[in-house]
Amino acid sequence: MYDVVIIGAGSSGLMAAISAGQQGARVLLIDKNPRPGRKLVISGGGRCNVTNRTTREDLIAHIPGNGKFLYSALDQFDQEDIIDFFESRGVALKEEDHGRMFPVTDRARTILDTLTQELTALNVETRQRSIVKKIHYHHEKKAVQGVELDDGTKIDTKCVVLAVGGRTYPRTGTTGDGYSWAKAAGHRIERLYPTESPILSHDTLIKKNHLKGVSLRDVKVTLWDSPEHKKALVEHQMDMVITHFGYSGPAILRTSGHMNQFLHQNNQDTAHLSINLVPDLTFHHFLEYAEDNRNKQLTTILKHWMPEKMAEEIVWRAKIRSTTAFKQLTASELDLLWLHVTTFHITGYGTQPIEKGFVTGGGVSTKEVIPQTMESKKMSGLFFCGELLDINGYTGGYNITAAFVTGTIAGQHAAWTALSK
Repeated sequence: MYDVVIIGAGSSGLMAAISAGQQGARVLLIDKNPRPGRKLVISGGGRCNVTNRTTREDLIAHIPGNGKFLYSALDQFDQEDIIDFFESRGVALKEEDHGRMFPVTDRARTILDTLTQELTALNVETRQRSIVKKIHYHHEKKAVQGVELDDGTKIDTKCVVLAVGGRTYPRTGTTGDGYSWAKAAGHRIERLYPTESPILSHDTLIKKNHLKGVSLRDVKVTLWDSPEHKKALVEHQMDMVITHFGYSGPAILRTSGHMNQFLHQNNQDTAHLSINLVPDLTFHHFLEYAEDNRNKQLTTILKHWMPEKMAEEIVWRAKIRSTTAFKQLTASELDLLWLHVTTFHITGYGTQPIEKGFVTGGGVSTKEVIPQTMESKKMSGLFFCGELLDINGYTGGYNITAAFVTGTIAGQHAAWTALSK
């Protein structure tokens, strides 16, 4: 008999096991992989962006998929607590751009080693290479009974924490097992979709492939509600890159989940987006620079703000000869040129599949989970944490923050629940 059984030894599962162990519970951590933290060690480009040091409001804003659900959990364990957890265990952290926190070693292994060492110190029992076949529920009492492994082993427990992740990076073991176990307990699974995933496009510039590899710095990408651009649905000002299949880079990745939701909810097969190549440049300052260089060709002037190939594409779209000097422009040509510079039209028909995305959108409905404890409203003793929940954030330390926070809260309250029985 274990007080708490945690399934999944990723970021949220490791934290849940530690948190439960800290309460004095007898804890078993089960994982199908030969080693824990397979996804954690490749996160942040192998450096592990452990959290984002920002305000509570900014954190929630960067978790567009049900971030508000985390308010109650953050009241108990937040970003500063994550930082303190690692620093108090001898891990020096450093803050980089946009509040991202990394270990000074620049090695995700530093973070994983700290977590596993803590498990050992707390006498948390772990079983690697163990596959869970089924979770046993007492449906009349609406309570967890135990866990059954695929080798027939049956494990009695008072509480189960599901920390098995979503559907991204299946090679790390996140193959969606948790959804069926949640369904068996009566939970609704919100539609799964890729987020933080490159956008696929049939645009002519993609088919021609002549802009492949062009990187655009600090541009504003906008997702619109219609071809007429009546309403902006979401905007992100960051870098992006044009690829052989469509568009990628931070601004695109942050837009992708919203685009997938828009296409599905509106039964559309094409989404309309635009790129403002000079979001911080006014028309007045553009004219000042152009007038100072009025004898130069348009592409030469535009190269001041963008790659040459992009400048050539802008001039071509405006139907102006490539050899035209700025002084030769008519007023209408100037207006059209500026329009294409600030509203460069692109489209997308979807994204790369969920298995190639960074984060899973959708999952166990947060409406059926108690936000203060992460316990199921349907089944006593069943807790959820991490990417299995219908919570998703942007890259930059936001998803791992959600994983560490929900894992800590789920583990702690699972232990308290088990020890009170």
